[in-house]
Amino acid sequence: MRIGVIGTGNMGTILIESLLDSGAVAPGNFIITNRSLAKADHLKAAFPEIHVETSPEKTAIKADLLFICVKPLDMFPIIQSISPYLAPEKCLVSITSPISVDQLESQVPCSCARMIPSITNRALAGVSLLSFGKSCTDEWEEKVRSLAASISRPVPISNGITRVSSDIVSCGPAFFSYLARRFIEGACAATKIDEETATELTENMLIGLGELLKKGFYTLPALEEKVCVKGGITGEGIKIMEQELGDVFNHLFEATHAKFSHELEKTEEQYEVPYFK
Repeated sequence: MRIGVIGTGNMGTILIESLLDSGAVAPGNFIITNRSLAKADHLKAAFPEIHVETSPEKTAIKADLLFICVKPLDMFPIIQSISPYLAPEKCLVSITSPISVDQLESQVPCSCARMIPSITNRALAGVSLLSFGKSCTDEWEEKVRSLAASISRPVPISNGITRVSSDIVSCGPAFFSYLARRFIEGACAATKIDEETATELTENMLIGLGELLKKGFYTLPALEEKVCVKGGITGEGIKIMEQELGDVFNHLFEATHAKFSHELEKTEEQYEVPYFK
C-alpha cells in the first residue's frame, strides 16, 4: 500500500516518523510533498527510500491512501486540485477537526476518513481520534484503524464531541506542559531549588505518573486519594489549587470551542455543506 502525505509540517512529520518507527509502513511506501519542498527533503535525508513529489497532484496520482496534513482553510483548494486523481478505490484522510468526513465526501469520489493524531503518538502512545464517512469501505476502515493502532489507541468519535476530544488528546499535551512549567517556576520562586533540578524532578514525576496509569495500578481519582493524606501537606496544596484554579478549565474549553466555531464558519463557506447535520 502506497501512502501519500500532503504537508510535512509538525503533525505531518510526526505521523510519518511514528508510522516508520512502529514498522507499520516501510519508507519506500511513503510518497510525500510539501509547499516548501525543503521540509520534505529533510525527511528524505533521514529516510532516503521515501519518495518526494513536487505537487499534491502527483502525490495523489501515486498514492492509494492519502493523508492531508495542512491547515483547515488550506485544505479546500488542495482537495479541489487532487479530486480528479482520487479514483473510487482510493482513500482520503484528513487530520484536522474543523472539517467533517461528510464535507470531505461532498468533494471527492473515494472513501474518506478523519484521523486526528497527537504529539504523544510520536512515542507510539496516546490516542488518535477516528471518524469514517458513510461511503468508506470496510476494507479502508480496517486499514486506517490498523495504521492508527500501530502508533496509538484508536478511539472512534462523533462530530458532536470532536472538538473537546481533540482538546484533550491533541491540545492536552501543550496544556499540561504549560501547567508543569508553571509548577516548576513556582517551586523555584518559593524555595531554593534550581530550575534544572526542579525540571528533572518534575519530568520524571510525570513519567512515573504515566506508568502508574498505564499499568493500571491506580485511576486518577484513586491516585489523588492515595497521595492526599487527610490533614497532610499534599492536602494543603490541593486546597490552594481548589481556591485559585476556580473555573479555569471551563474557560479553557469555552475559548477553544469559540475558536472552533469561528473556523467552522469559514470552512462551511468553502464546502457549502454543514459540519453538523
